[in-house]
Amino acid sequence: MTTVPPSAANLRGAVDLSSLVRPAAPAGAAGASGGTPPGAAAEVNVPSLVLDGTDTNFTGILELSSSVPVVVEFYMGEPSATLSRVVRQQGGSFVLATVDVQANPQLQQAFKVAAVPTVAAVIGGRPIALYEGDVAESEVLAVLQQLSALATQNGVTGRAKAPDAAAEAEAEPVEEPLPPHHQEAYDAMARGDFDAAITEYKTAIAQDPRDQLAVAGLAQVSLLARLRDVTATDVRAAAAAAPSDVQAQLAVADLDVSGGHLEDAFDRLLELFPSLDQAGKDAVRTRLLDYFEITGTEDPRVVAARRRLTGLLY
Repeated sequence: MTTVPPSAANLRGAVDLSSLVRPAAPAGAAGASGGTPPGAAAEVNVPSLVLDGTDTNFTGILELSSSVPVVVEFYMGEPSATLSRVVRQQGGSFVLATVDVQANPQLQQAFKVAAVPTVAAVIGGRPIALYEGDVAESEVLAVLQQLSALATQNGVTGRAKAPDAAAEAEAEPVEEPLPPHHQEAYDAMARGDFDAAITEYKTAIAQDPRDQLAVAGLAQVSLLARLRDVTATDVRAAAAAAPSDVQAQLAVADLDVSGGHLEDAFDRLLELFPSLDQAGKDAVRTRLLDYFEITGTEDPRVVAARRRLTGLLY
């Protein structure tokens, strides 16, 4: 299976878990302490920072994600030791739920898992696709850093407290620090300062144009910044009222990408492209290239959209 670099594929959409959400789920399912309001910046007691996720206990994990971002790994055989180690190193900033796809077909279907390993996340009950395949530890950390910023943006700022967390953290090796501008960008994203993060990523790219982590990070944080003060209703109403307006269509495409509707975003812009003047075409092409970085250049949807764009350009 082709590995999709998480720096390019991170935070790339959502899947429907409505079939798993049951009313009046018992408090404390999956080890959550219960009673913590959504988004509360508080400690949440869990039996471990790494939990077994199953078809029967996942409603509790969804509830836990209202306080602490939950990473979900779908595996066959054995879960990833690398991912478990990186999550434990974060000291409660995340909880990892590992799901054996052979034993939990309902979760596999709900997350649309086509290959293993697949890694997703849940923030405030909303599932988000992260990456597929085995990846390097530094790349896993980069994904978690951006996931943390997204969680903060959505008010999910609690921490998980496990009885063995301190001992686990002491036993783990210290992670290599990020390059300075990457760390500054991550810190800025964590406090919601997207403009500062954009500046740091641009500086990193200026120093090394081949820094793909910075290129993907810039595309991701730029999307978050554009969505910062908008409402979906207003954006979609504006796009419907002005189907030939480039900025209105770019704005609704941003919404589609953030919600995982990548093909809708690609189709919208590629169908608009032939009718635009050169400035409009340049704007659409630039935005599409950003989406390709966010999604991952090896994603089949990106491959198809890039082929269509090339045909329109030449």
